[in-house]
Amino acid sequence: MDYIVEAEVQCPYCGEVFATTADTSQGSYSTIEDCTVCCRPIALRIECEAGELIAVEIERA
Repeated sequence: MDYIVEAEVQCPYCGEVFATTADTSQGSYSTIEDCTVCCRPIALRIECEAGELIAVEIERA
């Protein structure tokens, strides 16, 4: 089973859409990732089950 799942997110600052990955092996979690375009921090709330991405919530960090 592949636990790494790719998701597209939209930066809440610049609006650019970019791909990121989520590790679904650890269950739901929160993390902060920089936008690949404007480099500002984005807070991501990942809701998942093993091998399945359920939802990604995005907000400014």
